[in-house]
Amino acid sequence: MHILYIILKILCIIVPVLISVAYFTLAERKILGAIQRRRGPNVIGVFGLLQPLSDGLKLMVKEVIVPSNANKLIFIFSPALTFFISLLGWAVIPFSSHAVLADMNFGVLYILAMSSLGVYGIIMSGWSSNSKYAFLGALRSTAQMVSYEVSIGFILCIILLSVGTLNLTDIILAQENAWFVITYFPLFLLFFISALAETNRHPFDLPEAEAELVSGYNVEYSAFGFALFSLGEYGNMLVMSSCTTIFFFGGWLSPFNNFEIFSNFPVILSSFWFSLKIIFMVILFVWIRAALPRYRYDQLMSLGWKVFLPISIFYLLFIYFFLLSTNSLP
Repeated sequence: MHILYIILKILCIIVPVLISVAYFTLAERKILGAIQRRRGPNVIGVFGLLQPLSDGLKLMVKEVIVPSNANKLIFIFSPALTFFISLLGWAVIPFSSHAVLADMNFGVLYILAMSSLGVYGIIMSGWSSNSKYAFLGALRSTAQMVSYEVSIGFILCIILLSVGTLNLTDIILAQENAWFVITYFPLFLLFFISALAETNRHPFDLPEAEAELVSGYNVEYSAFGFALFSLGEYGNMLVMSSCTTIFFFGGWLSPFNNFEIFSNFPVILSSFWFSLKIIFMVILFVWIRAALPRYRYDQLMSLGWKVFLPISIFYLLFIYFFLLSTNSLP
């Protein structure tokens, strides 16, 4: 019975996540359409609501093409690895004070570990495709993700210095009086821009630059393999949106937390606030894709190593000595 209970909890997380990822693609196309003054998907289902299901069915029934010179085992395994790792990150995400699969005391380290492991699926897919374009795209993506993980790590160290714990639930509860987006607004900007680069999203979607690399590391993939890469990419965006919500927007905490009428939120209402903040972050991801041009690759790497990294290290030292001088270290 205990195993069945755990499986049920896992399904209660994975199924809504998969549905959210599917309709994230529809929301992105609808928002981009609205920004560009066109309709977006509007044929399949009412207002195009069945378009994600149609796209998924189409990719599932298409022929799987494996290049003759590819390393077939790794080629087939790579998309599944990317998708699986994108799901593992949700294990420690607290949707409310009692709605979390694993409330670990080292939740931040777990998130960083899962983020780092995502590199392996990409580099394996680029290498196993035996294609110059795919390999160059994989190298670009790997260098980009590793570079910005360093800045993200230093930014999270500042949050941990302020809170004194690696537990995600405790980090949220530490923001009851003021969300960290207010006290650490420059850090929020650095973290969000680094999250864009970490997830290979516009304006940092250089591994998929059509002009140079056709489609990047997934250029040789079709059908179900391409679908798994797409699901993994959008899943990672949702995980990064959740992390931004946890570290800077108070997680499930309501903006009306100080009012007596909202003092005791049930689990469902807490999850509603958490989801609402994730939706806000998702809209930011899409809006930036519509509004900004793509960076050059040298500009991207220069921004990460010469701007974000020094600023985050300086901010870390400044906060440490400030907390030390005021005897506020937890």
